Amino acid sequence: MNRTFLAGLFLLALARGPAIAQIDLSGTWGPRLHEDFPERIPGPELGDYLGLPINAEARQSAMTWDASRLTLPEEQCRVHISPYIYRGPLELRIWDERDPESQKLIAIRQYIQNYEQNRTIWMDDRPHPPEYARHTWMGFSTGKWEGDILTVYTTHIKQGWVRRNGTPESDKATLVEHFIRHDNYLTHVSIVTDPVYLTEPLIKSQDFVLDPAFQGNWIYPCEPVEEVIRPMGEVPMLMPGANDAVIAEYVGRHPEVPAEATKGGAETMYPEYQLKLKGMAKNAAK
Repeated sequence: MNRTFLAGLFLLALARGPAIAQIDLSGTWGPRLHEDFPERIPGPELGDYLGLPINAEARQSAMTWDASRLTLPEEQCRVHISPYIYRGPLELRIWDERDPESQKLIAIRQYIQNYEQNRTIWMDDRPHPPEYARHTWMGFSTGKWEGDILTVYTTHIKQGWVRRNGTPESDKATLVEHFIRHDNYLTHVSIVTDPVYLTEPLIKSQDFVLDPAFQGNWIYPCEPVEEVIRPMGEVPMLMPGANDAVIAEYVGRHPEVPAEATKGGAETMYPEYQLKLKGMAKNAAK
């Protein structure tokens, strides 16, 4: 085998390498809701912050949150931010946007049926905007292929929550995502870093399956109404300490979970915390 032929094979491999590495994510994807099901579909219980690396400020904010706040017209159709929106029931459509002349990939587009969100993941190496730029529900996202994995970095996200029971996420949070396709399954891994409310990054994952026969409604017709008559400007909230009864109610329904554990914190994310839980249970039984 001569050197010219080997050189030709090498150049061909270089030319084809990126195309081989990039997996096509295009299509319609439906969620598999088995992972963290109680948190995602019935919804998280009030007073449950277990497994979240929250700090004291986040805990205090969560414990003053009143669920009736969701009856406010401005809250009823409030969009889930990009670090959270994939956790709920939704259909996800993904497609490529390419330059019509060169066919170079410019962006990967997503339409998220829940709240009718259009998300753009820029793939053309453009920089993120300055810190003072406008924040949005989906934020500003850039992506790159790392082998067969699409890695996305997002900034400029509006304030939202890390758990749908008032546990907050600030508008300083950033998001790293990995979209990993295995045949007709898509795994989405999210890593949230929040210098205001989290002491460590929060990692979650959720799975989707290719759903080309989806015949459901792509529209999310949310229209706010006046559910509860209140004085203008009144926002439901609880004073510090007023939520203690809610936490006691949660612990009462789950006697296997010590009250200390429900407060969350980075320690509660790790398997080793189970040993500490057993020690708490033994002390409580004495």
